[in-house]
Amino acid sequence: MLENSTILVTGGTGSFGNTFVPMTLEKYNPKKIIIYSRDEMKQWNMAKKFQGDDRVRFFIGDVRDKDRLYRALNGVDYVVHAAATKIVPTAEYNPFECIKTNVNGAMNLIDACIDSGVKRVVALSTDKASSPVNLYGATKLCSDKVFIAGNSYSGGTTRFAVVRYGNVMGSRGSVIPYFLETAKSGKLTITDKRMTRFMISLEQGVELVWHAFDDMEGGEIYVKKIPSMNICDIATAVDASAEQIEIGIRPGEKLHEQMIGVEDAHFTYEYPEHFKILPQICEWGSVDTMIKGGKRVPEGFSYTSDNNKEWMSIEQLQRWIDNNKVKIGSI
Repeated sequence: MLENSTILVTGGTGSFGNTFVPMTLEKYNPKKIIIYSRDEMKQWNMAKKFQGDDRVRFFIGDVRDKDRLYRALNGVDYVVHAAATKIVPTAEYNPFECIKTNVNGAMNLIDACIDSGVKRVVALSTDKASSPVNLYGATKLCSDKVFIAGNSYSGGTTRFAVVRYGNVMGSRGSVIPYFLETAKSGKLTITDKRMTRFMISLEQGVELVWHAFDDMEGGEIYVKKIPSMNICDIATAVDASAEQIEIGIRPGEKLHEQMIGVEDAHFTYEYPEHFKILPQICEWGSVDTMIKGGKRVPEGFSYTSDNNKEWMSIEQLQRWIDNNKVKIGSI
């Protein structure tokens, strides 16, 4: 599907974009990938990695600026929406700015994609959008809802879907690079020793986006099946000799991550490697072409990091860290 196409990635200089671009260039050989973001220094640094490859282009712009989006989307076939204000405390202290980017920016992109004739759009979401307890999660829930409803506005000409996953192993701001840095002091701070987290790699996140582009009818939320770990086991995998100090859960933080809540169970279908939450509006969720052989999950089902069937061992994470030390925290 993506072969010889033009793809635009909003917020493309982030961890996801730095992995999506080389993987997609290698697998699909698109005509062009446009990185749309507002930080010129990040674009400058990223451009060095693709120097001499005229398939990768860079476009300074903000999703808050609808006119700029219209210009950037000229001739674009597919869009990955990765731009967001993501740091939980930053969102709490700057709520107006978070809403402008995560909600208003999503609406701007939907309008511009429909008017520009974009074929398909995949928006990146987060576990924090499921039963949100902080502003970031609440804005991403709003974003998910407007992208799903965008299919009604487009009349099927432009299709919109969402992929949802939790914190990415080794990405900037995640716990593994933080532990690697603080372990030098011989101590690791643990917010709550009962805490669990989903574990997903950037490569798995990219593959989920590819699957969404290929599978989507418009309105689905895709959730990858991934393993969980206890936070103490993550710390042990980083440095088994470091002292673990419990400091208490932070404001806006959940004890366990949730990807699918019980409220979504009636609309959720299970597949070998993922779940798919079908839209609740317009009776789209009963369409066989959208279900595609999936099995509806039982009533009361939820997918959280503590009730997960699959768990990553300390040894498995240690091997992953050893194999990825060069890039951990760098993208």
